[in-house]
Amino acid sequence: MRPVSVWQWSPWGLWLCLLCRLCLGSPSPSTDPEKRAGSQGLRFRLAGFPRKPYEGRVEIQRAGEWGTICDDDFTLQAAHVLCRELGFTEATGWTHSAKYGPGTGRIWLDNLSCTGTEQSVTECASRGWGNSDCTHDEDAGVICKDQRLPGFKDSNVIEVEHNPQVEEVRLRPGVGWGRRPLPVTEGLVEVKLPDGWSQVCDKGWSAHNSHVVCGMLGFPSEKRVNTAFYRLLAQRQQHSFGLHGVACVGTEAHLSLCSLEFYRANDTARCPGGAPAVVSCVPGPLYTASSGQKKQQQSKPQGEAHVRLKGGAHPGEGRVEVLKAGTWGTVCDRKWDLQAASVVCRELGFGSAREALSGARMGQDVSKRYECANFGEQGITVGCWDLYRHDIDCQWIDITDVKPGNYILQVVINPNFEVAESDFTNNAMKCNCKYDGHRIWVHNCHIGDAFSEEANRRFERYPGQTSNQII
Repeated sequence: MRPVSVWQWSPWGLWLCLLCRLCLGSPSPSTDPEKRAGSQGLRFRLAGFPRKPYEGRVEIQRAGEWGTICDDDFTLQAAHVLCRELGFTEATGWTHSAKYGPGTGRIWLDNLSCTGTEQSVTECASRGWGNSDCTHDEDAGVICKDQRLPGFKDSNVIEVEHNPQVEEVRLRPGVGWGRRPLPVTEGLVEVKLPDGWSQVCDKGWSAHNSHVVCGMLGFPSEKRVNTAFYRLLAQRQQHSFGLHGVACVGTEAHLSLCSLEFYRANDTARCPGGAPAVVSCVPGPLYTASSGQKKQQQSKPQGEAHVRLKGGAHPGEGRVEVLKAGTWGTVCDRKWDLQAASVVCRELGFGSAREALSGARMGQDVSKRYECANFGEQGITVGCWDLYRHDIDCQWIDITDVKPGNYILQVVINPNFEVAESDFTNNAMKCNCKYDGHRIWVHNCHIGDAFSEEANRRFERYPGQTSNQII
């Protein structure tokens, strides 16, 4: 019986593409309206875009000056306190790295530390008012539960911009509306404003604008469109313009982040010589309009991908991994933002990223530590009967009849997929193994998909005896 260490490797990395909100419990807020009166001399508001009324960048007015909070050491407990300051019952999540855009003015609080039970943010520890080494690229935001505190009345207000906001974007086919197959990949651009859906004047419309719109709709890129057909069609229809002067760089994740202007009223004369903006998008692999398109995609030779998402529960989310020199690795989350995440999403055939996650939210590497001892009759015996104990890091493998030589040691968990998992590809661990009759050397250990396909095929051709294979 020879001791062999077995471990599971979970690399440090990043994750993106679909919105994940941390829903943790929170301390119960005070039921006394007088104790919920907020911080004396302070006012609070939510700002930024795109956002909903109960989420946004946190801004505090102190001494008549509005400022922000740095995301250093910010936690869900601090978000609970701030949401109650704003008149909500609790927080469901928080954001970092100026997700709702960078603010202006002073950064009032840095290294804010709350337990979550404080009646006011002034009771939380911090570096002191106005003492910060952050920039507005680190402004913190909160996502509050859409439920107001009963009897809440205070000078603290949730101030929203009086300018309209672009809430949603859709493509409306020029003909056959309602009879076209989904998803709609080409049509007139329509934006949802507070008073309903409106069209966009195409004067100055560029491919960069189309790129942003396609990304918002989940498509990786745009393509040229027959504008002459749509201009001819526009002469026979009435239009409701609500937006003009759109000028995107092309890297924006949302149309609201572009330079644009709103019409104060529906006035077609404000788009002289123009017509409704039209966009045509290229569908990614998950969006195929017909079976013929599927067959066409399947017939094309597919090269090996160099970027992938791992550990996500749904398509389009997960830890970002890149292939370099035949080995898969992860990406550091420093300066990781929505713009960078959108580049990865589009490369994978999706649209713009909905959220750029950091802090190893979908798995990380806790320094490997092993606790091995002789716990008696346990381990893998002849015939692969497993007497494994879950509370130790090592198992014994019976190699009584194994001859000296070079081998591949492979450990597989959940081999028959009897337990549901978000990612089955990291359930196999392989190692090169050399046995001289007295000692064992184990090296080059990796999870089943740590290498490229080519490198993995070379690994499989490693000479040696194969035994106890899972069929």
